[in-house]
This record gives sequence, structure tokens and C-alpha cells, in this order.
Amino acid sequence: MQDTGSSNLPSQSDPLLIENGRIIDPSQKIDRQGRLLIIEGRVAAIDPNDGDLPQSTRTIDAANLIVAPGLVDLGVEMREPGFEEDETIQSAGLAALAGGYTSVLCTSNTSPPIDSPGAVEFVRQKAARAAGVRVHVIGCLSKNRDGEQMAELGLLAEAGAVAFSDAPRSVPNDALLKRALDYCRMFNLPIFDRPEVPDLANQGVAHDGRTALILGLKGLPTEAEDLAVARDVRLAEATSGRLHVGPVSTMGAVDMIRRVKSRGIDVTASVCPHNLCLSDQELRSFDARFKVHPPLRSERHVETLQQAVADGTIDAIQSGHMPRSREKKMNDLDLSPFGAATLETTLATINTFLIKSGTMNWLSAIERLSTSPARIAGVAGGTLKVGAVADVVLIDPNREWTVDGKQFYSRCNSSTLDGHTLTGEVAMTLINGETRYSR
Repeated sequence: MQDTGSSNLPSQSDPLLIENGRIIDPSQKIDRQGRLLIIEGRVAAIDPNDGDLPQSTRTIDAANLIVAPGLVDLGVEMREPGFEEDETIQSAGLAALAGGYTSVLCTSNTSPPIDSPGAVEFVRQKAARAAGVRVHVIGCLSKNRDGEQMAELGLLAEAGAVAFSDAPRSVPNDALLKRALDYCRMFNLPIFDRPEVPDLANQGVAHDGRTALILGLKGLPTEAEDLAVARDVRLAEATSGRLHVGPVSTMGAVDMIRRVKSRGIDVTASVCPHNLCLSDQELRSFDARFKVHPPLRSERHVETLQQAVADGTIDAIQSGHMPRSREKKMNDLDLSPFGAATLETTLATINTFLIKSGTMNWLSAIERLSTSPARIAGVAGGTLKVGAVADVVLIDPNREWTVDGKQFYSRCNSSTLDGHTLTGEVAMTLINGETRYSR
């Protein structure tokens, strides 16, 4: 249930000891049983001596639980302002906390879009009043997200934007992207691009393969993503700018990213959980909840993505949370908008489909879900090092539960995994050592 500030829960002012848990921190390569001490909202020690504990220290028994840095998401559509029927900053924040997230990056596709300092301030102030998850703002790369003129990136950075992107819209203007990558070196801020060539995508609705052909659906060819990734990484190499591509969904994209990384080019990439566990075969049901972006691909793409995220070619797993109202998703498959609620299922999805299968372990999973996203975005979190902000998630790795979108904190109840039984659940989420969510 959501923490409502009950007095029997630890507060930020109380020294807090989390004991008997399995501490996992990729930033320190820690995976062992231990104790975590939090004082004044920061990590004070791992495995402190009893004599070093303040007299007023309170405890949380984390027996059979994993204690890890809170998850960090590189792109959440919060939909406010402009599309509050889909989601609000508050509802998305509650969903994030329930999913184990302590920090999320808010995408710029609001109405009006986040292309002015005032728009950045609006999101930050609304998030502060919600007093939930940490919300960092992604500013528009182009004015009005139209891909023609570069937005006032310097002013957006001064207002608090941590990255720039027009996602989920791609940047079709090559010259604009090159100038922006060059310009952003002044601020040391990254550019995020959802790679897709619009002319090739051509308003497709599903992976361009056998399933789409059989169902008579307009296809989204893999080449639309592959060519965009090739363009993006080449411009990143030419400018030495900070570029993040994703979420990606194709074998071609993985191959390109793997090759440029082998040459030492500083490019990062991410993938969505549904692209790691489901294929386009799900669309045979004609259920619009499987219409997501990037689309569900064939089994070969899924297998390649799983291996890429396991071996580190893909740096991060982002939720791909694109909430759309029930009324919108009730439309026919070809008319329904892309989107699904994923914040509350991502962690369990990775455990169920990748960790339990042996494709990756918990240490690498927390790296992709927390430590690496925090590094890419340049935000606090992703670590339990002494002195770091005490953003912590407690995970029950063995608890089974059945996904029911109607029970989500998100306003969107459309989930690609609705009805699936998943393993792994968030037991508690703490920000600055304060309990913000408790099961």
C-alpha cells in the first residue's frame, strides 16, 4: 500500500538501520548479506559496528529481501500538462514508487511541450508538491518538438533540464542533431534520441514481419530504426557529444551499437522490458494493449536484445511508460495509440524473464535499472556508497503476483502483461531515507 506518513514508519530525521538483507550495489560490486545505516537522508555506512549506531536508531528487518539503490528511469511520459486523462505527475509518481523507482526523467511531449524555462519549472514545482518520486526534466531538443529549430537549450539547462530530446518523436533533421550534439558539450548534458526514420516508419502499427502480413497490419520495418541508429552514432563520433539512443528494438541496432562501442565511441543505449519478453505473436489477438512503441518484434530480435542487455551492449533498461487512457486504448488496433503502463511491472518482468532464466543475475539487473541510468542522466542515485543520497528499494525476489492493470496506481490500466503471473515485488521504496512506499 502507499505510505501515508504513519508515525510508525521511519522518517528522514531518524537514523535508520536496514538489517538482515542482501545488499546489492553494482557501483561497488557488492552482493552480500549486510546492514545499511542511513543518517540524515544519506548512506552513513555498510555493515556498521553496533557501537557506531546512534542511540535513536530505528531498524527495518529486510530478511529474505534485496536491498539495492532505487531504480532510475530514463524516460517516463507523465502527460501533464495537456493530457491529464492519461496520467498526471502525481499518479505517475505513485506508480513509479510502487515499481521501486526513486528517480524518473519526465519526457518533453506534453502540451505545451517542455521547450521553455517556464515549462521546466512547472513540472519541477508540481513534482515537488507531490512529494513523491524524484522527477528530473527532459527539455525539448527542438522548438515545439517540430524538428526544425533548436530549442533554447542553454535556458532549459539553467531552468534545470538534465537532458534534451523530442522523444518519442525522433529527430529527422540531421543538421539540427549535429549542431545540438556540438552545442550540448558546453553543458555536458546528453541528448536522447528514439531512433526512427519517419519516412520508412510511415505510420506503421506493428513489426514489419510475417505476423503483420497475415493480420493485414501496416508494418514498421526494422530498417527505420537501424538507419537512424547508424546516423545517430556517426554524428556522436563526429562531435564527441553525449548521445543516448533508445529504446532500441532491433538486431541491426544492437549490432551497430556493439561495433561503435568496440571503437571507443561514447554512446549509450536502452531497451524496454516488453521488448525483452514478448514477440509480435501477441498481436494475433488484435488486442491494442500489445501496440507499443518501439513495437514488439520477432523472437530473433527478442533473443538478441536479451543477450545485448546481459552482456552490457545495451546499458540500461527503461520502463517505456507511455500511459494512454482506457477510452483511447479501447479503439481498434490500427486506430489505437501506441502505449502501455509499465512502471509497476518492469522490475518483476526482468526478474521473471531474465534473472530466473539465468540470462542475467541480480547484480547486472540492478546495474541496468539503477546505476547505469543514473550515470547516463547525470543524476543522483544508483549507488549505496557512503555519503550518497539514501534512495533505496527493498525487493522481495520470490513473491509471486498476478498483473491486474485495474489495480495500478497509474491512470493507465493497459499492460502487455495483464493476467501474467510475475515473480518479484517491491516491498519498500525510500527516498532520502524516508519511506515513500510500503507494500
